[in-house]
Amino acid sequence: MRAGKGKPYSLQLDLSEELGPESSLHIHHQNSCLSGRVWCIRDVCGVFCVFFTWLLILYAEFVVVRVILYSHPSKLFAVIHGLIFQGLAFLAVSSHLRTMLTDPGAVPKGNATKENIQRMGFEEGQVIFKCPKCCSIKPERAHHCSVCQRCIRKMDHHCPWVNNCIGEQNQKFFVLFTFYIGLISYHSLFLGIHHFITCIHGDWKTCTVYSPPATVVFILFLLFEGLLFALFTSIMFGTQVSAIWYDETGIESLKKEEAKWVRKSRWKSIQAVFGRFSISWFSPFSALPGTHGKTHGYLFSV
Repeated sequence: MRAGKGKPYSLQLDLSEELGPESSLHIHHQNSCLSGRVWCIRDVCGVFCVFFTWLLILYAEFVVVRVILYSHPSKLFAVIHGLIFQGLAFLAVSSHLRTMLTDPGAVPKGNATKENIQRMGFEEGQVIFKCPKCCSIKPERAHHCSVCQRCIRKMDHHCPWVNNCIGEQNQKFFVLFTFYIGLISYHSLFLGIHHFITCIHGDWKTCTVYSPPATVVFILFLLFEGLLFALFTSIMFGTQVSAIWYDETGIESLKKEEAKWVRKSRWKSIQAVFGRFSISWFSPFSALPGTHGKTHGYLFSV
């Protein structure tokens, strides 16, 4: 087959149906754990960042629950803020796990073979795009990730803190992760400052179960952690919402790519990620909008 001279055009294909069971088996076991049942990336740096993230959350749990709330003079204050913090921490960890263990929109690897292309019924002269790194038929707006070693649909970036790419199918969970981590960070700052002031104006021996120097160290580390991650996650949350709002991924914005795709309206772009407005927008357990993973426009270069 030779390269076509005509203009590229879009074809509506469902690769999971066109390539047969052999390719489906390969997709299920690429970048996966538990015999292909769970998506996961085996990257040492990413795994370290994931465990470090969990340790930071556990440290905040320890200081908030044990150092601040356990010995607080007002039991009502302790119960209310304890429930709020635990609820936000649970949603943050759940969002983190969903982001990490969800296929971000990986294109079937190695499907751009001559046999597959012929089986799809393309004629000589038709145009496709093929990724030279993973030998896959490359959809529009897909980019290759060197860590995942796959082409990812609507790839925004690869985040080591979740050890995964942020793409078409897990962007909602990443937005929720940054949102809930930001909330618990601001909540930790409030509790730390409030407890510090309470101990200064009261008796250090009765405001905490630990010695005054230990309490000061615990709270100072909590304030430093809370401030750092409050700023970081707020920026990431704003960046992600802006990318969704303008229907432009981080890579497309960085490379200043010309928009060859038809941009959605701002509300439609948000619905494509979160679905119709409901309480499920804020839940990491809700199903993704049904438009993902079914039909995609492809451009080919044979």
